[in-house]
Amino acid sequence: MATFYNQATLSFGGNVVNSNTTEAELLSGLELTKTAITGTYSATGNVVYAITLRNMGSTAYSDLTISDDLGAYTVGAATVTPLDYVDGSVIYYLNGIQQAAPTVTIGDSLQFGGIDLPAGSTATLIYQAAVNGAAPLAAGSTIINTASTNGGAGIGELTATATVAVREAAQLTIAKAVCPAVVADNGQITYTIIVQNLGNTPIIATDNVIISDVFNPVLTDITVTLDGVELAEGTGYTYSETTGIFTTVAGVMTVPAATHTQDSTTGIISTTPGVSVLAVTGTV
Repeated sequence: MATFYNQATLSFGGNVVNSNTTEAELLSGLELTKTAITGTYSATGNVVYAITLRNMGSTAYSDLTISDDLGAYTVGAATVTPLDYVDGSVIYYLNGIQQAAPTVTIGDSLQFGGIDLPAGSTATLIYQAAVNGAAPLAAGSTIINTASTNGGAGIGELTATATVAVREAAQLTIAKAVCPAVVADNGQITYTIIVQNLGNTPIIATDNVIISDVFNPVLTDITVTLDGVELAEGTGYTYSETTGIFTTVAGVMTVPAATHTQDSTTGIISTTPGVSVLAVTGTV
C-alpha cells in the first residue's frame, strides 16, 4: 500500500493559484510480514514462525521464493546461524486453505520455492526452527530473524523481520553424593547436595528455595555448610534427630546464574552453570 498526493494549479492574468492537496492510498503490489508465534526461546525447543505474503493488486505472481536467514549474525569473521529448520514442519495456506507443501531448500538461507499468488490472495507459511548451540542465551539476548522474497517482476525484494527474546529464568538441577560409601556403625558420613543453575537469571533469597531430605539411618551431631560457610540450626536449617527430617530455611540458599561463553571462531556457545553446594556431616 502506497500513499500518493495530487494538487491542481490555476493560472490567469499572470497569477497562479494552487488547489488543495488530495491524498489517497494505492492498493497494489505485494506485502510481506513475519511473526514469531513462539514468545521466547531457550537452549532447547523450537521457535514457530509465520510468514504472510499478501497480493493487494490485480496482477498474479507465480513461482515466488520466500527466504529466511534463520537469525544469522556475525561473530568475528564468521557468520553463524542460531536456528535449524525442522525438516517437514512447513504448512502452506493460500487464502486459508491448506496447500501442498512448497519446495524447501537449505543453503546459506532457508528457501521456500514455487509460491503462486493470484490477484487479491494471501499466502501463509507456518514452520518450526530448532534452537542450536549458536543461539545467544544470556539475559537480554534476542534472535532477529529476517524473511525476504524476490517479489516478482518489477516489484523488487521485500523483507520483514521478527524478533524473539531468550527466556529469562533459572533452571535448576540437583544431585546428591555420599562419602564414604561404606561406613561403620557410629561412623561419620557426609552428604553433599549440589544445586546447579543452567538458566540466565540467579536464584536469590526471595525465591525461597528449600532443600529437604530424610536421613535414614538418622544422623546425630550434624554440621551443615553452604558453599563452605557453616549454617546455624534454626536460622539456616531445621533438623530432627528423632525423624531424620532435614530442611533448609527458605531464603538461605542462593544460586548464581549460568555464564555463557561464545567461541569466536565457531560461534558455538558453551554454558557454565552457577553452583551452590550444601554439605551435611553427621554420625550414623
